[in-house]
Amino acid sequence: MARLYPALACRWPASPPAAELDRLIALLDDHSPTAVEETSDGLRVFFATAPARDRALAAAAAFDPVVTAAAIDVSDEDWAERSQSSLEPIQVGRFIIVPRKDIGSRFPQGSTGKTTPDVLFTLFILPSMGFGTGHHASTRLCLRLLQARPLIGASVLDVGTGSGVLAIAARKLGAAVVIATDIDRDALQSAQDNLDLNQERGVRLEEIDLAAAPAELGRRFDVVLANLTGAVLMRQAEALAALAEPGGSLIASGFQPHEAGEVVSALDRAGWSLASRLDEQEWVGAAFEARAAATSPRHSTTR
Repeated sequence: MARLYPALACRWPASPPAAELDRLIALLDDHSPTAVEETSDGLRVFFATAPARDRALAAAAAFDPVVTAAAIDVSDEDWAERSQSSLEPIQVGRFIIVPRKDIGSRFPQGSTGKTTPDVLFTLFILPSMGFGTGHHASTRLCLRLLQARPLIGASVLDVGTGSGVLAIAARKLGAAVVIATDIDRDALQSAQDNLDLNQERGVRLEEIDLAAAPAELGRRFDVVLANLTGAVLMRQAEALAALAEPGGSLIASGFQPHEAGEVVSALDRAGWSLASRLDEQEWVGAAFEARAAATSPRHSTTR
């Protein structure tokens, strides 16, 4: 029997501009959505629980009087089938991200560790209730910034892995150790499905809250990936710093230009120095360098 997922159907009277959709997505991100689907007249936003969906409904209702928001339940099988029929392959640098199984033979499959510029790596990422097919700007920004880092032999932590796309990409680029964490078991199952689809056995999945990760993982990483939200990045800046080797890197996205100043300031106070920034479709991605080893952060709770 197909599982039903709580969701919001947000509709505009006319097709809304992309910037308007992004603003609503950013607003609802504080309520921990698990997936977002664009429709012909707006958005469907999915949540892990009905109470989280209902809290988001109140926020969506106050967003704009022209937007109609309604609570719905969507079959997982129906959502995946429609998503797979509508999403097309997308290229981000040296990665081709294929969102459907049946067209995989049309694309070359790269090999882990080969880093010559002419190699294209194909990632098969199935639409699911976890974020990260590569069709959202924040995922693309992280992929672009990841490709600018030397990863051969590196250790990488992907915080809030969702579909696992960034963790798989890190392995393709030569990372020796890759650990991917999430607090959503459905997201971790989605990530495992994609690891299996890509025949990738070099990524370890862990159900760990970001605040507890420094203690539970017991190690530091050369590169930390954090495609989260501006609020979470600010709240967990110290935890992220505690996860990085001295001189290590942080690649962060999931926040918008109006949040960038506060996000950069919070990370700077935690010991991160801004190295580069990319902007795409009202979203920001940034790379940071760790100035020094951080002390263990005070305990707090992620979204």
